Amino acid sequence: MPLEIERKFLVKDDTWRRRILRSEPLRDGILAASDGRKVRVRIYGDRATLTVKSRQEHGRRTEFEYEIPCEDAEEMLASHCGANILEKTRYHVAFGGLDWEIDVYEGELAGVVLAEVELDRIDRDVQLPQWAGEEITGRPEYKKSAMLEARRAGRPFDRPAG
Repeated sequence: MPLEIERKFLVKDDTWRRRILRSEPLRDGILAASDGRKVRVRIYGDRATLTVKSRQEHGRRTEFEYEIPCEDAEEMLASHCGANILEKTRYHVAFGGLDWEIDVYEGELAGVVLAEVELDRIDRDVQLPQWAGEEITGRPEYKKSAMLEARRAGRPFDRPAG
């Protein structure tokens, strides 16, 4: 069973840019979400995927990802995702023997920069780069849907609604 184990961080400066290995533009949208589970469609330049993720428990979750035709992904984004399509550039940065992904958001989430690192096991020691800020793994206010909702309401991401 494919398992996703990742840690997420705010990014506090641009010094990571000196270590970029490659980058790719991404567009994605949520097709369905329920109780922490989601189905996402994503376009990475000239390829597309459909991803099914379980609810996160104890820092891990199952993740099933399938390649689909780009034309199908475009249609799903246009017909099923409404205004909740996100655009970002993902930069791959090597640090501490790991491939870090830095997401620089555009559009409604412009200005948001997050780093994540996928791990092979939950208890893996991770050397943090100096540009990695506060850890936000598992914090609901940093889910994409919550950040969009907060931005549309004019609230900061780090404070829950209410």
